[in-house]
Amino acid sequence: MNRTFRKGRMTWRGALAAVFLLSAQASPAQQTKPPSQQTTPSPQQPTPSPQQIQQPQPGSAAPQIHELSLAEAVDYATKNSVLVKNALLDYQIQEQSNRATTSQALPQVNANLGLTDYIQIPTTLIPGEFVNQPGTFIPLKFGTQYNATGGITLKQVLFDGQVFVGLQARQASLDFYRQKQEITAQMVRANLHKIYYQLLISKTQVDQIDANIAAQKELLHNSTEMFKNGFAEQLDVDKATVQLANLESEKIQLNFNIANGYLGLKVLMGMPVKDSLRLTDTLTYEMIRDAVLGDEYKYADRHEYQLLQINQKLNEYDIKRYKKEYIPTANLTANYAQNQFTNDFNLTQKNSWFPATYIGLSVNIPIFDGFYKDANIKQAKLRLRQTMNNVDSLKNRIDNDVKTAQLRFAASLSTLDYQKKNMDLSERVYQQTRKKYEQGLGSNIEITTALSDQKTAQANYFNALYNAVIARVDYLTAIGKL
Repeated sequence: MNRTFRKGRMTWRGALAAVFLLSAQASPAQQTKPPSQQTTPSPQQPTPSPQQIQQPQPGSAAPQIHELSLAEAVDYATKNSVLVKNALLDYQIQEQSNRATTSQALPQVNANLGLTDYIQIPTTLIPGEFVNQPGTFIPLKFGTQYNATGGITLKQVLFDGQVFVGLQARQASLDFYRQKQEITAQMVRANLHKIYYQLLISKTQVDQIDANIAAQKELLHNSTEMFKNGFAEQLDVDKATVQLANLESEKIQLNFNIANGYLGLKVLMGMPVKDSLRLTDTLTYEMIRDAVLGDEYKYADRHEYQLLQINQKLNEYDIKRYKKEYIPTANLTANYAQNQFTNDFNLTQKNSWFPATYIGLSVNIPIFDGFYKDANIKQAKLRLRQTMNNVDSLKNRIDNDVKTAQLRFAASLSTLDYQKKNMDLSERVYQQTRKKYEQGLGSNIEITTALSDQKTAQANYFNALYNAVIARVDYLTAIGKL
C-alpha cells in the first residue's frame, strides 16, 4: 500500500485501493485446481469453521457502536469479511465434491416400474409351412394387452483405479482449499493492519494540526494587537490570517481522508457502513523504535508455500490417476424383477406375475486408445514440474520479501530518529522565531519560513513513522507470522 504526504496530509489512495482490489479478486493465489494490535501485531488468528460464519439477519438492524483494538478488529474481519466467507464456502463446496467422489465407490441401487397397454397387440408373420400353407405368411398376434414390470438393480464398482485414486486425494483436496482460505484471511489481516495503523497516525496528525492552529491563532492575535499599537503592518496580519486559513483547510482535508479511511476499513472488515467504529489501540514513537525484527524464518510458515506443497501432491495424484487407466476395470451388476402379462388390468391377479433375476460381471480391458492416456500422463508430469518450479520461485520471493522488509525497517528507523529530532528542532526554531517577532526583533518572512519548515518536518516524521510500521507488517507477512 502506497502512501504519500502532501503539506502534512496523508492520502488514502493506497489504503482504499487495497480494499477494493481485494474485493475484486476471487482468490489470492492462482493454483491448479485439485482433481476431485500493538506494534507487535496480534498472533495469527485461526480461520473460523463454517459454523462460525455470522449469517445475515433479516430486516435492517439498528446501527451499532464498535470499539476495537487491532486484535479485535482482525478477529471481527476473520468472521465477517465477505472474502473470508467465500473462501469458507469454497471449502464447503469441496467437501460436497468429496462426497460425490466417495459415492462412485459405493453401491448404486435403482428401482424401476413400468406398465404397457397394447391397444393393438403387435402382429407377427410366420411362414405358412408351419400350417401346411407353403409360400405364404400367416399373421399371428403374440402376447397380452397389459404388460407390467417392477424391479431393482444393483451396480457396484469392483475395481476402478481412477475412483480409488480420487478417494486417496480427498484430504489433500480439502487441505488445498483450507490453505487458500488461510491465504485470503492473511491478505485481509495485512491490509487491515496497514489501514488501522494509518488511522492511528492520522489521529496523531489531527492533534498536531490542532496544536499548530492554536499557536497560529495566538500569533494572529498578537500580530493584530501589534498592528493596533503601530508595531506591525497590515501585511503581517494578513499573512498570519492566510496561514491560519491554510491550517484550517488542511485539517478539513485530513478529517475527510480519515472518514474515507474508516469507510474502507469497514468494507474490508465486513462491517455495516452505518455502524460506528472507534479504534482503541495507540501508536507511539517509542513502540516503533523498540520493535526488533528477527533473522530466522521458515518457508513452511508461509501459507503460499504450504499451498504449493499440497498442489504438488495433487499433481502426483493426477499422474497416478492417469496411469491407473491402463489397468482393467471391473463392475458387478445384479437385477431382480417381476413381470406381469394379462389381458385384464389387475395388478393383484394371481398367477400372472413371473420373476426374473440375473447377476453379471463386466470387465473392461483397455488395449489401444491412440496414445490418449500417454498424453494425459505427460501433461500431468509437466504440470508437476511447473509446480516444483513455482516452489523454487516462491522460496526466492520469500527471501527477497524478508530481506526487503528488514532493510526497509532499518532504514525507516534511522529516518524516524532523524525526523523526530528534526521535528523537535523545527518546533523550537518556530517558537524562538515567534518570540523574536513578537518582541519586534524578527520579520514576518522569518516566522513564515519557520512555520513552513515545521510543517514539512512534521509531515516527514509521520511519513517515516508509517513506513516503519508498514515495514514491520510486511516483514511479519513475509515470514508467515502475521
